[in-house]
Formats: sequence, structure tokens, C-alpha cells
Amino acid sequence: MNKSTSLVSAAMLGALCATAPLSTASAESAIKPTFDTLFEPLLADPMEPRIAVMPKLNKKQLQLDIGTSADLYQNSSKTFAVGIDFATWSLLNRTSNFKFPVDCIDYMFGINTTFRHQFKDKLLSFDEASVRVRLSHISAHFEDGHTDDHGNWLNPGDSPFGIPFTYSREFVNVTGALSAPGRRVYLGYQYLYHTLPDEISPSSFQAGVEIGLPANAYVAADFKLLPKWDWNEGKTDGYRGTWNLQAGMRLTSIGLKNVRVAANYFSGMSRQGMYFYKPESYTTLGMIVDL
Repeated sequence: MNKSTSLVSAAMLGALCATAPLSTASAESAIKPTFDTLFEPLLADPMEPRIAVMPKLNKKQLQLDIGTSADLYQNSSKTFAVGIDFATWSLLNRTSNFKFPVDCIDYMFGINTTFRHQFKDKLLSFDEASVRVRLSHISAHFEDGHTDDHGNWLNPGDSPFGIPFTYSREFVNVTGALSAPGRRVYLGYQYLYHTLPDEISPSSFQAGVEIGLPANAYVAADFKLLPKWDWNEGKTDGYRGTWNLQAGMRLTSIGLKNVRVAANYFSGMSRQGMYFYKPESYTTLGMIVDL
């Protein structure tokens, strides 16, 4: 484990200690894990920890996400929380006989804090403001189909690096949101304070909107400015807009209020770490479970 990863682990341990019982006179612990987080996960952000199965409609590939966020501590007024994030984002190939070899997988873990404020008077039609701050580590790895019969790595022609290469990032992410029943807008900024490969621009930007519709339906859009790889310079140079547009419906009518069916259109820089340099465009249709 490298030094920066150790720092993230130490920070997580420190956060857990900070949420220990606040009064020695009380035997009840202040740590009460709950999936009902003060900051609701962003609906259309493909990098949110979630449980999802999203087949691509124009490619024989499948996105499989396994993860969640949980608040370990919330104060009594529901204005402050400390939580944890765990997630994997996998890219699977669809083959015959119901087999799904894993092309690559990303792992993320970290801690977060949330601050929430209710407006006494509505501000621009919103009645609540919230801010989430994350400290996280993410790494990515190739899995099936990247070696020959002798175990030697195969180099794809569109990669700027030798295979395998190390992909690891530690970052701080800040997201602020204004919300009201049935709608939310948000802005975000992410800073990489350590990254491998190290030719990556440290900053990226985010904005989004979510709108509720009748019959438990909704539409949402997530937009990011992500560093763009310059093949001539051998580093990221400038930014490329990356969209994920989502339309979905919660299955509340059949008693599955935490399950939604959703369609996505994605266009921009790949979310998979091993293909971070690669622009792509695809449509998915699948199911998401909100714990």
C-alpha cells in the first residue's frame, strides 16, 4: 500500500473514531449506520455508489455496479452526517451461454461528510441546501481477455500505455445542491491530490439537474468536464464535456419503491479507469436498486 492510500485509510479510521459515543454517561453508541443518507445519491451520475445492472443496447457489453453509501452518524437535527462509500464499477462482455467475462473493474472506498440546511423562506423555489464532501481512493484493473494462452499481456492498439499499467487516484470531491420535493440542481468540483499515471490534470467539474414527473417517473442529467488525453503531448490537455442523460421510473406501484428502471444515454470520457483516456458513446437500459 502506497503512502497516499495509507493516508486515506488513516482518515477513514479517524472519522470512525470521531463518531464514537459523545458522552461517557450514555451507554448508547452515536454510530447508527443507515442507508437513508442526508445527501441523496445523484440519480444520473454513473460514478455514484449503487447497485445496478445496465446492459448496453448498441454493444455486447454490460455494466454491473455493486456499492452503496451509508451514514454512520447523523446529529439529532439531521443537519450533519459522517458516512462511508464503497463501490465497484465493472465492465462485462456479453457472450453466448449466458457468460459475462469481466473486461475491467474499478474499486472505490472513502469517507464523506454532509451538511444540510433548511431555508425558512424558499430560495429560488428551493427549500433546502446541502453540501457533501468526499475523501476517496479509487483503483482500476484489467481482468479477463487481456492475456494470451501463456499469460502474457496483450497490448490494445488504442492504449497510450503499456499493458498492464497502474491506475490509482486519491481525491477530494465537493458537491453542493439546492433541492425541493421533486427537483434538485447541483454543482461539483473534484481535485486529485495523487494520481497514477501522474500526467493527469487534477481538476474536474460537474453539474446536474433532477426533475420528478407524474407516476413516479423522473428525468435527470449529469454533466462533467473531464481531462482529455493529448496523444501528442503524452498527458491530459484541456477538457471534454461528458454527459449522462437518464430517464427512469420507480416501481412504487408494485411495492418496490427502492427499485427503478432507467434508460441512459452516455457520451464523453469513459468512466472505467483503464480506459480513462478513451471517449465513447452508448445507450443502456436496466435496473437500479437504491438501498
